[in-house]
Amino acid sequence: MEIANFFNIPVSPIQEIFDETLTEAKVRLFVKRDDLLNSSVSGNKFRKLKYNCLKIEELGFPKLVTFGGAFSNHIYATAAVGKYVGIETIGVIRGDRTQPLNATLDFAEKCGMKLLFVSRSEFRDESLIFQQIEKEFGHVYFLPSGGSNTLALQGCKEIVEEIHSQMLFRPDYFCTACGTGCTLAGLIAAANSAQHIIGFSALKGDFLKNDVQTMLDNQENICHLNWQITDNYCFGGYAKWKPELILFINNFQQKHSITLDPIYTGKMFFGIFDLANKGFFRPNTTIVAIHTGGLQGIEGFNQIKLKNSSVKLFC
Repeated sequence: MEIANFFNIPVSPIQEIFDETLTEAKVRLFVKRDDLLNSSVSGNKFRKLKYNCLKIEELGFPKLVTFGGAFSNHIYATAAVGKYVGIETIGVIRGDRTQPLNATLDFAEKCGMKLLFVSRSEFRDESLIFQQIEKEFGHVYFLPSGGSNTLALQGCKEIVEEIHSQMLFRPDYFCTACGTGCTLAGLIAAANSAQHIIGFSALKGDFLKNDVQTMLDNQENICHLNWQITDNYCFGGYAKWKPELILFINNFQQKHSITLDPIYTGKMFFGIFDLANKGFFRPNTTIVAIHTGGLQGIEGFNQIKLKNSSVKLFC
């Protein structure tokens, strides 16, 4: 399959959410359903891989090497794209190989991705690993963890452009979950100065602000100050959770027929509803939340994180 054809699909729909909390706060919430873009390559991974894959085709790279954890959405999506469009993929995985492979890595390997496992200390130096891989495998295209680079940001900018073309009015807020901050940077770069952008970090700490600003510094004519990142809803850090988060996700799915994941989108929507309940958004505000996909990780989350708990994510 040609790469351009793979990424040439209809735009994802926008769905309004109706809920008592939103009604009482006098705000409207819409969801950009990027989780529906592709069954295996959904959400921001589709956006971030699009222009990178086109560049690989343009430059004629025979292989792509990238990095991720054992349950990485990025590894899963990259392997799927490689299979569909005929790009040979290599995934450098943080940690030891264990048998049987979890669902994410098993899928990646079945897609043809070659998995290389490295220690956590070695994983921190991606440039060194890349040099070693080039010596062994020859000319390869480098894609950092999470697939975040300038081309990925270009793909994420299209989210705002699509929303503006789909809606009859401009939303006041864009909200997205944050891992590397690339999707957030794309929203900031494409939004106008009157719109506000909130990133809900999946990680604890404020380091993402500097990472996002660095990405924006590489863009022309971007001087917006109308954005912020909060880690108030990370529930203690990456992949950490509390029973109230799982309860919220399950209730959300039952009420609105939208599945959320516990690492990224579940925390974002929990945060949006909490902020609305606290009066953070002024009355008559319109919010668009980006559903960045990542649903493949739910199975592994249930198996690993909840195996000793009576709380289960029913999705």
